[in-house]
Amino acid sequence: MTQTPENIPSRAAIGGHPLHPMMVHFPVAALLGVLGADIGWFLTGDAFWARMGLWLAGVGAIGGWLASIAGLIDLLTVSAIRRLITGWQHAILAVMMLSVATLNWMLRLVWGDVVILPWGMAAGWLTAGLIAMAAYLGGRLVYEKAVGVDVEGEG
Repeated sequence: MTQTPENIPSRAAIGGHPLHPMMVHFPVAALLGVLGADIGWFLTGDAFWARMGLWLAGVGAIGGWLASIAGLIDLLTVSAIRRLITGWQHAILAVMMLSVATLNWMLRLVWGDVVILPWGMAAGWLTAGLIAMAAYLGGRLVYEKAVGVDVEGEG
């Protein structure tokens, strides 16, 4: 018999809809897109791909930090979330990922395509791995712990 988890509402929400899961999609897509841009640059040597990687890294880093504000509000203001080790693991991995992503963006901003091989690509792949782990834990928070989910079925 499966037990339905108790609802853990989000404080950073609009109309009951949590902001953090709404805000992470574009930064995640941008940061994963950096890998594609780097591969495009590697295969063609076209500066377009280096510029695209720079912009994607910047959009991903800035957007990710903005999305993290909503997640941090929930982590720090909702005691039921603070008690979840998964919430802390998710937050720590996300900060690690955003730190690497921001470093990747800064390296590209200062030195251009010179850093794409090997540092930009290495940082991009590390960022992707950390995204995967943080996303897995974020999914566990939603699907196993019902963080930000209305389990009573209103609507």
